[in-house]
Amino acid sequence: MIRIRDLGVKYGNETALENIDLDIPKNKTCAIIGPSGCGKTTLLYTMAGLIVPSSGKVLINGEELKSTRKETGVILQNGGLLPWKTAWDNVALGLKARGMDKAEINGKVSAILEELGILEHRDKYPNQISGGQRQRVSIARTLVLEPDLLLMDEASSSLDAINREHIQNLILKLYMKNPATMVMVTHSIEEAVFLGQTIVIMERAAIKHIIENPYFGDEDIRTKPEYYNICLEVRKWLSKELSKEEEDK
Repeated sequence: MIRIRDLGVKYGNETALENIDLDIPKNKTCAIIGPSGCGKTTLLYTMAGLIVPSSGKVLINGEELKSTRKETGVILQNGGLLPWKTAWDNVALGLKARGMDKAEINGKVSAILEELGILEHRDKYPNQISGGQRQRVSIARTLVLEPDLLLMDEASSSLDAINREHIQNLILKLYMKNPATMVMVTHSIEEAVFLGQTIVIMERAAIKHIIENPYFGDEDIRTKPEYYNICLEVRKWLSKELSKEEEDK
């Protein structure tokens, strides 16, 4: 699905990414984690076609990415909902932009809102619902377009711990029902281990280590020792990078 080769991104004289090589197979999930400023979001936005690389290339389904593609869905940390539109209208926005007829839009929007448990809030505005409900609307707005590639930038980080786990459970449930290639940036070790089949640990502008997670898909993994063993392994690699940063100061 995704092949990244010798990717580099610069902002002026600052190197954000350098010599990045990464493969993400079709219908697999990948969690990207690392310290602030290491290039995680830059890498994600480059996969989305929102940032043009300075060197190297991103291939999706064998074709070099030159700009955004309609089959890619992006979910942002703040949700990006339009405050003057209801939950229903926010979700329907992309379908209307594609010229879909009203009956089909009604069917698709109703189905996804019901699946995400927020159909009863269809006529409410973003400021009238909770943070967890707003994030569900954001997820619905993206998934209703049926993307084959889903990119998430800190999709649950603005929520409290309970709602964060609810959103993570929801994302896993939706993935297990309709698999798609999914890449997420996160600061949470626990989220990376729960949702990532592959966990990419970044250091400044580069990939430091990759861990394959054999326990992905187990909804009860949080209650098992294996989950914490992988969390500790991720933490170990992150600690090495944080220690290196301290030494360089």
